[in-house]
Amino acid sequence: MPKIEVNEQTFYSLVNGSGGINPGENPWKSKEGFIEALTCAKAELDEDSDKSLPESERVLKIELNDTNRPDLWGTAGCARQLRIYNGAQIPKYDFFSRFGDIKKTSRKIIVKESVKQVRPFITGFIARGKTITDPVLRDIIQTQEKLAWNFGRKRRSMSMGIYRTALINWPITYKGVDPDSVSFVPLAAEGLKPVPLTLREILKQHPKGKEFAFIQEHEPIHPLMTDSKDSILSYPPIINSNDLGAVKVGDDEVFVEITGTDLPLITLATSIVACDFADNGFTIEPVEIEYEFDTPFGKNMVTPFYFQKPVFCSLSRIEKFLGEKLTADECLKALAKMGVKAEKANDKELGQHQGKEYIAEEGVRVYPPEYRNDFLHAADVVEDVMIGRSLDSFKPQRPSDSTIGRLLPITLFSRQVKELFVGMGYQEMIYNYLGSRKDLVENMNGKGEKIIRIFNPMTENYEYVRDSIIASLMISESISGRSVYPHKIFEVGKIAYLDDNENYRSSTRQYTGFLHAGTDANFNTAAAELQTLFYYLSREYEVTESTDPRFIPGRAAAIFCGGKNIGVFGELHPQVLENCGVTVPCTAGEIDLDALIC
Repeated sequence: MPKIEVNEQTFYSLVNGSGGINPGENPWKSKEGFIEALTCAKAELDEDSDKSLPESERVLKIELNDTNRPDLWGTAGCARQLRIYNGAQIPKYDFFSRFGDIKKTSRKIIVKESVKQVRPFITGFIARGKTITDPVLRDIIQTQEKLAWNFGRKRRSMSMGIYRTALINWPITYKGVDPDSVSFVPLAAEGLKPVPLTLREILKQHPKGKEFAFIQEHEPIHPLMTDSKDSILSYPPIINSNDLGAVKVGDDEVFVEITGTDLPLITLATSIVACDFADNGFTIEPVEIEYEFDTPFGKNMVTPFYFQKPVFCSLSRIEKFLGEKLTADECLKALAKMGVKAEKANDKELGQHQGKEYIAEEGVRVYPPEYRNDFLHAADVVEDVMIGRSLDSFKPQRPSDSTIGRLLPITLFSRQVKELFVGMGYQEMIYNYLGSRKDLVENMNGKGEKIIRIFNPMTENYEYVRDSIIASLMISESISGRSVYPHKIFEVGKIAYLDDNENYRSSTRQYTGFLHAGTDANFNTAAAELQTLFYYLSREYEVTESTDPRFIPGRAAAIFCGGKNIGVFGELHPQVLENCGVTVPCTAGEIDLDALIC
């Protein structure tokens, strides 16, 4: 879980609503009160400050217990939540553009068609009107790294850069270039002289280039940001230039840009950072983005941009989830303590659900704050009502039923399968059930005909429910090239896919998947291990040739048990290996355990 370090004086000043200007004082007067207050942000005090240090140097370490609130990953964001929960008014940010209400601005970024295939999206804004202090600069850097590392998947999906505005000649151009045709002096690093390097040389010689080379090194075109005089600002997402990309204590006007592969994700990150700057006393000036190609928000947009949609939640759903009947006014009061604007809603329009007409009930309609996009379902509204009202306000209830817990047959069977794989020298893995279309479909030579897509995903990286365990195993293998071979890994877990024969048009099944990477990985070794598995499970099986596109034709087999097709195994296709960046032969397979246990 994310951990942040905050300057105690600045943090308490922001909690008290003084904008970080006046000396901070714990508004709860005690450590215990502060610890209890942190629960509204689903946070814990990881380490208290050293009271022997001067007040301006004391640091609090706070651990966030949830990853769906990136707005809390900085001093200003965490302080904002505590300040509002403690009774302050919900802040108003008047610098946001919205659909039908676009702010005027004289600053522009032009996005060229050439960058579309590599890292297509960029957003930005200007923060000015206040001198950057050392605590503020440290917090900016921390927020930058937390967002890029956790939210942006180690800069793959999102990265942020900060520049001194006075050195930039507008407009800025964001384009794709040949990595061997452009050179500039990157930000200085310890032990490295400030000399011009090409983009490819930066990936091989600069510490940051080496660290993040995996993002760009295989691409024929690399992104670059320049101003109107063709001076280079940065090479996203790797490194800023030494000339225009070094922000220092004492600067009073900076340009913040965020690039990435997912426009809603980087737009949200931009909103978070802009609100943090505003809370610290800066004035925010929007920036216009002019694309040469279509985007989810059109060819022209002005950022920071508010794109979130309202979410309705009925009072009956709130009562069902929380176990107490709450009025609309009580819900609005609880939501206000969480910084969420909401209104009573009594929508009587007819709708459809599983072919039946229904009438929406009385409830509340929530308008997510500019810095949040985690209201994906009515259940998220219920959660904020619960936290805003306080967990202590709910009366405890004793269970009314007496039950005895036991493990399901499929759980016991899955444990047996795990023990057998471990006995054959495999290492168990555990993966997320959600992933991107690229990882789950495109890399696997698939068409995605049965894959389930999330209706309103927060990011494209968690947009689909996996329909195969092999795809998850290949993600691990794609980043394990430096480990000693052979690699033998497996997982027992859930998959889901579209199924018209089921009531909800989807099936969820318990599967096992296995992968063997190494020079000795071939069809015969996979067949031998499969025979060992079925022998110790006391199951009979048959195989027939498979045409699964993930495998080499003629070197793959479908697995049948009791006349049912329950799985597949074989040698993975060279195209699948190339898509995943794997350079050694691999065999893989997966088996439907729900079908096998019957």
